[in-house]
Amino acid sequence: MIDAAPGEPRPDDAGPPDTGNGAAGTADPQVQPPSTSATGSRALLLGLIVIAVVAYLADLATKTLAVRHLDPGEPVSIIGDTVTLHLVRNSGAAFSMATGYTWVLTLIALVVVGVIIRFSRRLRSPGWAIGLGLVLGGALGNLTDRMFREPGPLRGHVVDFVSVGWWPVFNVADSAVVCGAVLLVVLTLLGYDYDGTRSGWAARHTASASQGTNDDVSTDGDGNRDA
Repeated sequence: MIDAAPGEPRPDDAGPPDTGNGAAGTADPQVQPPSTSATGSRALLLGLIVIAVVAYLADLATKTLAVRHLDPGEPVSIIGDTVTLHLVRNSGAAFSMATGYTWVLTLIALVVVGVIIRFSRRLRSPGWAIGLGLVLGGALGNLTDRMFREPGPLRGHVVDFVSVGWWPVFNVADSAVVCGAVLLVVLTLLGYDYDGTRSGWAARHTASASQGTNDDVSTDGDGNRDA
């Protein structure tokens, strides 16, 4: 044993090394850091693009078929009077709301597309990739109508053709936007952020699952040593 000089602490008295996690030595379970994998980020961006393209093409194809085969004012019954195909030209927003503000809605759609493209660079959440992909594809679908259909650019009327009971007539793009938006709201309420960070319920759930895994590994290790 090496004797320490008078007044100096002995090596045996040294405390445990600083782990950088504060006095308790544990990370705050309320906030989970995001993943920084560049490969994962590119995969999520690709997934967002694929979902957006599929939603956009589905909307474009169904609108083309509706315009070609449906006559305005002549609904086609699918399930009695509950579900019908009813061709209308909509100058408003989704589900025929805010009619008469076509150019304003066009500008809003352009802003939404720009914001999604900007946020996609920092995307780290698969759920957000799905939600943003649906919103982007739907927004581009209706934006295409407003730019290229009559009566002219920024004022074009959107093609709607699906009627379900008392609900306003809508199209595939409307459905994509609503489904994507609902998914994003649910993820936000649960604590899953677009950049991969987790807070609230999501952070607690992740920390609990991680602790359970560590306990299982520790128990298995003790059992092997006893054997």
